[in-house]
Amino acid sequence: MAGHAGWEPWDGRSAGRRDAGSTTLEAAIVVPALLLFLALMIVAGRVALARDTVNQAAWDAARAASLARTAGAAWADAATAAEAALRNHHLACDPAVAVDTSQFARPVGQAAEVTVTLTCAVAVADLSLPGVPGTLTVTVTAASPLDTYRERS
Repeated sequence: MAGHAGWEPWDGRSAGRRDAGSTTLEAAIVVPALLLFLALMIVAGRVALARDTVNQAAWDAARAASLARTAGAAWADAATAAEAALRNHHLACDPAVAVDTSQFARPVGQAAEVTVTLTCAVAVADLSLPGVPGTLTVTVTAASPLDTYRERS
């Protein structure tokens, strides 16, 4: 086609010279982006796992506290249950357990519940990613009903 300016027949070799280095450039852009995405997914997974574990531990602690006969026993049972749940899920943290036993004073026959607030500082420094703090504080509050017709004090 003689009438087209700049047209030359393709011989299979000229295209390789024009694109030389483009694969390296693409890899230099795409590979770090993919590694960053992978790192963010690991952080998100660690955070979700920590939140789920602390949530389960808080519910276990509230249930254990609701089965106690006295407010003092509820505190001890809640702390023991929370620590056991965190240990069983291999989540290393020093839990702070707060138990609201004020409804233990309600008379038998009235609905009552015990509330447990569990705070846990989960270490994420081992991920060694920029912008990721050394610890993540997770706080969960869970409530469990007291048996309406069981004696409590």
